[in-house]
Amino acid sequence: MRLSPLEAHALCALLVCVDLVARAWRIQWITSGLGHTISFFEAFRLNAYGDAACAVTPLRVGGEPARLAGMLAARVPGTAAAIAILLEVAWAWPVIIVSAAALAWRTAPSWWQTAGRSALRSLTGAWPMIILLLALSVVAWRVGRRLMRRIAVTRNPLRRVAVYWKRMPRWPLLASLPLSFLNLATRTALLPVLALTLPDPPPLGPALLGSFALLYSQLLLPTPSGAGAVDVGFIGGVAGRMGGEGAWLLLAWRFYSNGVGILLGFGLAVQAFGWPALRRMLGGEVRRAVGRDAADN
Repeated sequence: MRLSPLEAHALCALLVCVDLVARAWRIQWITSGLGHTISFFEAFRLNAYGDAACAVTPLRVGGEPARLAGMLAARVPGTAAAIAILLEVAWAWPVIIVSAAALAWRTAPSWWQTAGRSALRSLTGAWPMIILLLALSVVAWRVGRRLMRRIAVTRNPLRRVAVYWKRMPRWPLLASLPLSFLNLATRTALLPVLALTLPDPPPLGPALLGSFALLYSQLLLPTPSGAGAVDVGFIGGVAGRMGGEGAWLLLAWRFYSNGVGILLGFGLAVQAFGWPALRRMLGGEVRRAVGRDAADN
């Protein structure tokens, strides 16, 4: 099966839209389960803030503080906002782990035959970069831990979670599971869809596994959006050989997987807060606002 460039880009745009809507519903429903109402647009906007911050910060550490800022702007108390985000992330991870295991079980052998060996040969020559990235990962992890401690909304997070857990209905958490799968499936499908424009596209299974690896490795890489390492992996054939069109496919994939979030997030943030207020927020206003709310609780 092959797609024209127009068909592939239209399908990628649809996948991005489905992902944005699913994630907005997910955080909106979980927040409502905690007793606080936010509109669909407020949920959409706070996720956009998080996407932009994730894409431009090492180890994606800026994402949750940015979403927390969006929650506070939507008049959700800081403690409830942080717990909503914590529950959303906690319930998404089982979906990620189970999906990764199922995908690897089905496609790992064919991936190794069609892409794994050649990718390993390509990446062995990049060992100095790999060592540097490991060292930077340790530094970024330490910085991320300090940042998360600074925005902590309560001294007893587990006790707070337990209190809210007893109060909230279970349906928002159960409903979040298929939405989390939609999030994973739509983002993972972007690269294989773009690859279908090639005269000789890589096999679908290995392309899906490689796409998943390139996406979720960004959680562990120190550079923003895994810049450098992810791109080397892409060109090295982790998702299959892309031929002479590889550079254009990488650019298109980066746009749909990261660029859309950056444009939406920063555009909506400037529209909502104005540039001067946004600069103050980035400089520490979020921390002070959360601290005041934590003191009230």
